[in-house]
Amino acid sequence: MDVLKELFERHFHSPVERMQPLGGELGGSGRKIVRLASGKLTAIGILYGVREENTAFVEFSRHFRRHGLPVPEIFAEDLSRGAYLEEDLGNTTLFEFLSKNRAGEAVAPPAVEAYRKVVNLLPRFQIEAGRDLNYRLCYPRASFDRQSIAWDLNYFKYYFLKLAGIPFNEQALEADFSRLAKFLLSAERDYFLYRDFQSRNVMLRDGAPFFLDYQGGRRGALQYDIASLLYDAKADLPPELRRQLLDHYLDGLAGFIAVDREAFMQYFYGYVYIRLMQALGAYGFRGFYERKAHFLQSVPYALQNLRWLLHNVELPIALPALLETFQNALGSDKLWGLTREAENPITVRIFSFSFHRGTLKDESGNGGGFVFDARNLPNPGREESFKALTGKDAPVADYLSQQESVHRFLDSAMSLVDASVSNYQSRGFKNLMVSFGCTGGQHRSVYLAEQLAQRLRARSGVEVVVRHRELENLGK
Repeated sequence: MDVLKELFERHFHSPVERMQPLGGELGGSGRKIVRLASGKLTAIGILYGVREENTAFVEFSRHFRRHGLPVPEIFAEDLSRGAYLEEDLGNTTLFEFLSKNRAGEAVAPPAVEAYRKVVNLLPRFQIEAGRDLNYRLCYPRASFDRQSIAWDLNYFKYYFLKLAGIPFNEQALEADFSRLAKFLLSAERDYFLYRDFQSRNVMLRDGAPFFLDYQGGRRGALQYDIASLLYDAKADLPPELRRQLLDHYLDGLAGFIAVDREAFMQYFYGYVYIRLMQALGAYGFRGFYERKAHFLQSVPYALQNLRWLLHNVELPIALPALLETFQNALGSDKLWGLTREAENPITVRIFSFSFHRGTLKDESGNGGGFVFDARNLPNPGREESFKALTGKDAPVADYLSQQESVHRFLDSAMSLVDASVSNYQSRGFKNLMVSFGCTGGQHRSVYLAEQLAQRLRARSGVEVVVRHRELENLGK
């Protein structure tokens, strides 16, 4: 974290007063994301070890800003150390705004308007800014070509189908993959393809959209990005709203190029399918393989999209083995069982305590849960400046967030708790207790409890209750 502090202080000429981890590990990228602050000055710091991807994001950001597009300003970077500092765009994603402005299928006008603003800006990325973009910076490929498509399809096959136990004829499926790739590559592909154009990569600030996570962008077809947005699984947009937004996109696109709507639609649903398979591969890899159970919560939404497509869309090419495999996935009790997580809410009670005063009793009647011993971690209580503070105070949180051992400990604990929450929800259990203990119950255990609570609150169907026993006794 020292490099981020250096970049912040160099840019703002002010020392860092607060550092807040933003839970980038909940995403799929592996980045460490931190908010740094000094008074009212804030910035987002990124630590990531893939220099080519960092370079793509930094240079694309500068390119898009030159075109007047709403992306974060890059304040400073040290790419040799895998770090850069960018503008803080706040905390509200398009997904979160949508979630707060809908009731089932009914999406409130403010959310519809936010989506219309996002759709309005997409052609400017694809065409206006895409014309003079340096595609040599693209990573890992300069275009969405046959190799890119093969990676996505194999991702789907090996990390979703095989790990979920979905039966398929491998040779027949490979033949269909080849036919699908050939079909997709026959579309016009001389545009910027954002690659991950979805609701969690759009921030809303004062009602205006700002865009993130285009570092995987490359040259490709127009259909891919609008398909990504409209069939974003967990956003679960109603079909009629999807149709309206697609029409709105095509109207806007006509302001940049001549649009043959029939030709566009000939390829559109093929790109919906490839994007859907890419997403399912990602959910499988992160969920089934890496055991990050919250990724699996998106699978039932993706299956609902798949079911709608199979009932409402006929592709212009025959893909019998692939469509049969989709039907097998839709018939999987295991996959549909993942919906029970959202339908069976669970209360997770998280405690901090001192081992000197003994462990805690589970009052829920569930017989106890996890007890994590944090006494092996660096102890802020040994520092004079921290003795009167707690793990909820920013200086202590900053100190602990900079310790690699703390990150490893928390990631391991989160993985175990995550898996249990998913299992308990699937079995209809209503309570889980998680306790963090340290020597005094004031610093390390409090910090870890707060961090776990923050991460679990991002999950659907989970109510989080936090108590700090020793702080309550101290009146803090």
